[in-house]
Amino acid sequence: MAPHDPEAYRGRFLSTLRLQYPDAVDAQGGGYRLLHPETGDHYTGEHRHLVATCRSIANFAAGAIADGPDWCLDAAEHGLEFLESAHRAGDDGEGSPPATDGYHLVVDADGEPVDRTRSAYGHAFVLLAYARAADAGVDGAADGLAATVDLLDERFHDGTGCLRSDCDPDWSEREPYRGQNANMHACEAYLAAYEATGDEEYLARAHRIAARITVDLASATDGLLWEHYTADWDHDFAYNADEPRHQFRPPGYQPGHHVEWAKFCALLDRYDAAVPAALTGEDGDFGGDGWYGRAVELFDAAVDLGWTDGGFAYTVEADGEPIVGDRYGWTLAEGIGAAAALAERARDRGDEDAAARFADRHRRFVGHVDAYRGPAGLWYEKLSAADQTPTAPDPPGVEPDYHPASAFFESWRSGRV
Repeated sequence: MAPHDPEAYRGRFLSTLRLQYPDAVDAQGGGYRLLHPETGDHYTGEHRHLVATCRSIANFAAGAIADGPDWCLDAAEHGLEFLESAHRAGDDGEGSPPATDGYHLVVDADGEPVDRTRSAYGHAFVLLAYARAADAGVDGAADGLAATVDLLDERFHDGTGCLRSDCDPDWSEREPYRGQNANMHACEAYLAAYEATGDEEYLARAHRIAARITVDLASATDGLLWEHYTADWDHDFAYNADEPRHQFRPPGYQPGHHVEWAKFCALLDRYDAAVPAALTGEDGDFGGDGWYGRAVELFDAAVDLGWTDGGFAYTVEADGEPIVGDRYGWTLAEGIGAAAALAERARDRGDEDAAARFADRHRRFVGHVDAYRGPAGLWYEKLSAADQTPTAPDPPGVEPDYHPASAFFESWRSGRV
């Protein structure tokens, strides 16, 4: 299968969703439940993570965009109802709206808050969920999209075009930290909002974040993407240095985020977003050819530094020395999506050699997919670096096969452009 074979990848995408439906849809308690990759059974426990809820909504809404079965739209609507009724903070009855807006990070099946953190990472996925749902035609989703953009503006934007980090329910910051990860997913969400509405302002917001993270800040690290920053956006190279296996904020460079950013830069090129001067070839820190050129640089850096034994190392030093060599499934999936998008952009330029290179890389990445799938067809979290033993996610998980679904969704639509 080549990336330009869209129907084959649409089939893979819808098959990924079919593994989730109807078992992951909790018709009794509301929202969704994560499924174990070995058995397909529900994970024990009743906690619902905001990121998992939003990713499931985005998955099923994308299924509707791809003209999937009617249950795709039904499942997306089901999730949006839970997002609003359970995750969204309600009036506390004491007349203090600043402490009650936003979305709880973790709730139980009855909608009772378990973790009231106001997470920038989580709220970026709220916007993604509404954007995909609006694109799919879900009633009320366009209003939710606009309201979430306003919420991000009021509560998370820090005046630089990027988002601050986690807050308490009263919106006081928990630590003087800025992270590229939350901002990367905000860029993704603004791109999806642009796709849903055609509003150039959302494309401009995605551009500002991408320029800040992948150009301005990366110029200090030889074009590589550092994860952690102070409140003033200075690189914090010591952050979590003693927690190499941190789920969301490990130290080091993440090849998976380099390919993920490569995909988003390719989309910025597809949509003719404004190009920073540093990407025009007039600046010595980067090559030319705009967002496409930056996407190629990030993709190649990820492969050069992190690709090993059928997957990407989780984290590496700047010279490629592994910090955590385990190969996470999401990193392979993002490589698939990035390769598909880059192959399409190369074809659009008439560069058949580059298109063939990315198509070949896409094919090779897809060839490793089965190693990450459990007996139930769902993806494991990772393969160990030592012996390639697969590991399932720990609850409450945040990955309803969102990354694999996104990989095949992008492979489908890149083949149709």
